[in-house]
Amino acid sequence: MIVKVAKSAGFCYGVRRAVELAERAAAQGPVYLLGHITHNDHVIRRLEDMGAVTISLPEEAPEGSTVLIRAHGEPDGVYETLKGRRCRVLDATCPNVIRIHDIVRDAEARGRVPVIVGEADHPEILGILGCTREGIVVSGWDELEQIFKKMPDLPGQPLTFVSQTTAILVNWEKIVENTKKVCTNAEFFDTICNATSRRQSEALELAGQCDGLIVIGDQKSSNTRKLTQLCASRCPLVVQAERGRDVDREQFRRIRTLGITAGASTPEWIIKEVTNKMSDEIMEIEQSFAEMLEESFKILNTGDRVTGTVAAITPTEVQVELGVKYPGTIPLSELSDDPDVKVEDLAKVGEEIEAIVMLVSDRDCVVKLSKKRLDADKNWETVENAVENKDVLEGIITEENKGGLVANVKGIRVFIPASQSGKPRGADLSEMVKTRVQLRITEVNRARRRVVGSIRAVAAEARAAAAAAIWDNIEVGKRYSGTVKSLTSYGAFVDIGGVDGMVHISELSWSRIKTPAEVVSVGDPIEVYVISFDPEKKKISLGVKDHSQEPWTVFTGKYSVGDVASVRIVKLMTFGAFAEIVPGVDGLIHISQLADHRVEKPGDVVNEGDTVDAKITAIDEENKKVSLSIRALLESVPAEDEADVDEEEAPEEE
Repeated sequence: MIVKVAKSAGFCYGVRRAVELAERAAAQGPVYLLGHITHNDHVIRRLEDMGAVTISLPEEAPEGSTVLIRAHGEPDGVYETLKGRRCRVLDATCPNVIRIHDIVRDAEARGRVPVIVGEADHPEILGILGCTREGIVVSGWDELEQIFKKMPDLPGQPLTFVSQTTAILVNWEKIVENTKKVCTNAEFFDTICNATSRRQSEALELAGQCDGLIVIGDQKSSNTRKLTQLCASRCPLVVQAERGRDVDREQFRRIRTLGITAGASTPEWIIKEVTNKMSDEIMEIEQSFAEMLEESFKILNTGDRVTGTVAAITPTEVQVELGVKYPGTIPLSELSDDPDVKVEDLAKVGEEIEAIVMLVSDRDCVVKLSKKRLDADKNWETVENAVENKDVLEGIITEENKGGLVANVKGIRVFIPASQSGKPRGADLSEMVKTRVQLRITEVNRARRRVVGSIRAVAAEARAAAAAAIWDNIEVGKRYSGTVKSLTSYGAFVDIGGVDGMVHISELSWSRIKTPAEVVSVGDPIEVYVISFDPEKKKISLGVKDHSQEPWTVFTGKYSVGDVASVRIVKLMTFGAFAEIVPGVDGLIHISQLADHRVEKPGDVVNEGDTVDAKITAIDEENKKVSLSIRALLESVPAEDEADVDEEEAPEEE
């Protein structure tokens, strides 16, 4: 016989937590259990033998006594009654049930009608109903459909659907599917416990693989009955047994493959009892319950790394099923170092989560865990490996100090000397605070918690790679978007992305300029093109002037002889003044044409930088020269003849 065992068998997180809490309380003195703590008489009798007392109503609890609320939860009124009797309440309500209570309260506060899918007489449902005034309970779609017929206005009302944590998933899905077809304003919260869903899906899969199957659990247990029902739909022989004595080995003698699972109300010691009885017949075992139970009692030590499944998320902690004797809890303060991170981004019910063991408390029956400490350990490993592997990491500059900068890299403090900041000596490093940077780790001393990094190393490598790419692809005429890096008297050096090129002053502007600073400043973005380059000397000559807008063509397209232009005086000579008509084209105003009277020297009537109106008196297309006259605008007599004579006597501009 081959025995296949469902991984999810026995106490769920909520029941285990409630039973262990009751055991601990009973060991310290009398404790009153409000209602059956679990649907298993054997567990209840065991607790009663330890000193626990089961009561049915909160009024039965002596004043000032200790009362335990079971995992099913209780109506709001129960808490008020116990408070009035000054009772000490140990609340073992399952976090998944607490969530349902919150959902239905919120729904009613928003004017919605809660619809609860489950067994009307189940303690969990009664507790949920006690948190509402107008809640409706239905067992399935057929019942809900009948209610819609009796209350035709109901489908049009705002409805909020939740389910009993142990509901059968396919029933819930059928309700959701059909309700969406008839309701105009319904919202759905799938509140079936993840452990329940997992147990049901595993049981179904197991039933399809086996010739016979044993479901261990009390007849009163809702989730056990549902497991039996599900398994019977796929397996020809399904037996539900409370104890080992209820199992008839003769029923399974001819079975080749036997499956075993257990309801959420079944403790490990009963599972082991059934397993031992069947063990005489087992010839080939895939995995025995005994082995699983041994695993559940394995010892965890402080500092151990563990992986578990998120069972629930409360306002104060994340509860984790570890598959061991005690459940695990991660306080929200131990989830992350990031104060802005949201819990739902780090943990989701049903998903696996890694953590490190901080404390195993036998007194509290809990394993206290920390995710952020595990993350910190992993981050230290990442930082240490980055030195050897020369990895580039990202960090945020958090502060400037006397020697440089401090960065936060994966929660670890990294010091960056000023010389490694990537900024020039004496630069204001405070501008880098709160910026993201790429850096290389150069030194790690974990014992002293000292880490040193370099931004400069990454920047230098990036620049070298960019420079290599530019030299591989450079060609005359290619255009680049660059940044002015520095200025000299003869031009500007421009960074075109890893390589510096030089723009000569004559290539900066069509206008006559004396210094590059007249048209550009350090840090300015600038569009340039390659005039020439020398790969061996690593020199690049760049240009800025747009040759498609050749100045003489622009001038002749705009002006003719006789036109008046607003010109700027750019240079004074002994024989007259040169004036810019358009950028790149200057005209000469002969000294005799500067005024309507005799002028000793041009500076007597105009200064460099002045803007004046002048008449174009002549255009020499061949030599690209222009004659201008201010005098012609001041006198009614044309001055062309005199200008022509004087122009012939004027020397070339130096």
